[in-house]
Amino acid sequence: MEKYVITISRQFGSLGRLISKKMSESLGISFYDRDIVEATAKRMGLPTSRISEEEEQSGSLFYGRQYPLGMGLLSMQQEIFSVQENIIRDLAKNESCIIVGRCANSILKDHKNCLNIYIYAPYKKRLANCIETLQMDKKTAYKYIKTVDRARENYRRRFGGQSESLLEEYDLLIDSSKYGVEKTAQILCNIVRENQIK
Repeated sequence: MEKYVITISRQFGSLGRLISKKMSESLGISFYDRDIVEATAKRMGLPTSRISEEEEQSGSLFYGRQYPLGMGLLSMQQEIFSVQENIIRDLAKNESCIIVGRCANSILKDHKNCLNIYIYAPYKKRLANCIETLQMDKKTAYKYIKTVDRARENYRRRFGGQSESLLEEYDLLIDSSKYGVEKTAQILCNIVRENQIK
């Protein structure tokens, strides 16, 4: 099979990361998420914790207002994104893989063999997933769903340069609450196998 890439974007609590890992195991291809942070830290000669902190802040509207373009924090975040963009392009060029988040769908929009997936779920189901599967208390779950979703959306708008509609950004949108982790991963893997993404 020709090399291919699957990008996964997801709502917090939809269990998109777990689904991605299951797909990786089933398809026998690499899975990249936090590895990209570690590779970025290595290329920039910075601690992984610093890259993680900057990534978190890059989705914050407050920091976007506090530091005008070209000053302080924003220029560091732009540099991090540029390094990650190069890493993602290198991964897509060299192997079949799954890449989670980091605007990979936008970065690889011209990649010839790429499937862009968005995993979502209703709010109540995501809240239950956070409590039951991710072992969060209810207060923490509420907070994370709100703040992480907002941060991801701000990050997407800032670095993705994408349209307003998810329908224009992704090839496939799937509600993970309909099928659960295992079945959702199976459905997506079957689509990949049957179509070879082309």
